Amino acid sequence: MAELITIDDPDDPRLHDYVSLTDVELRRRREPAEGLFIAEGEKVIRRARHAGYRMRSMLLSAKWVDVMRDVIDKVPAPVYTVSPELAERVTGYHVHRGALASMQRRPLPTADELLAGTRRVVIMEAVNDHTNIGAIFRSAAALGMDAVLLSPDCADPLYRRSVKVSMGAVFSVPYARLDTWPRGLEAVREAGFKLLALTPDDKAADIDEAAPHRLDRVAMMLGAEGDGLSTQALVAADEWVRIPMAHGVDSLNVGAAAAVAFYAVATGRAR
Repeated sequence: MAELITIDDPDDPRLHDYVSLTDVELRRRREPAEGLFIAEGEKVIRRARHAGYRMRSMLLSAKWVDVMRDVIDKVPAPVYTVSPELAERVTGYHVHRGALASMQRRPLPTADELLAGTRRVVIMEAVNDHTNIGAIFRSAAALGMDAVLLSPDCADPLYRRSVKVSMGAVFSVPYARLDTWPRGLEAVREAGFKLLALTPDDKAADIDEAAPHRLDRVAMMLGAEGDGLSTQALVAADEWVRIPMAHGVDSLNVGAAAAVAFYAVATGRAR
């Protein structure tokens, strides 16, 4: 059973994991280096535990103690209870859901390990918006994608905002980082995947015509919001595909486009 500890000093060193959660640059440096990530909200904390991540500690406002009682009773990690005001001073924002947990990261698999035994893979290039990362992982989980590969400059899927937006889907879809870009794509092709680049370019084939659901192994490549896939990534792809648009719309947000593309990869659409 976890130990319940009431803290009333925002400078208490035991709260170190939760300091300045809104400072993106600080947290991007600290969290991977210290081997931790933050799970926010009851459902996300439970999903992190269910996925096998070890809890370092929990930070709860008093009214959340009873809600999380079953978790408290099962984990040996300390549970710090604080006032909402103190939580805001420590984290830098009002913790609406009243429950945070610091979780221990696990070593990432290599790209080769991830590709073994998978058929439907997402590849992201330079996606640095944490909201988009979370949305793409949630769609990947919901629509049956097997794994995610990230270019070296993609944002951290375990950053608090990504985890929150994905509703914990980052815990259920395995992911790895490619060591080089775009050279690392060659290993994906050698593993038997056809590389499909999602782009609004007029030269791309309609995604229905490409029929990715009929391919044995397919990797769907997505670029960052606005810029899309780089020229190097497009050149490295086997085929360009696009989502047909109506009413003069030229493109979708990358999160929305990803969901449409994943559906096409998973099941296709009746014509």
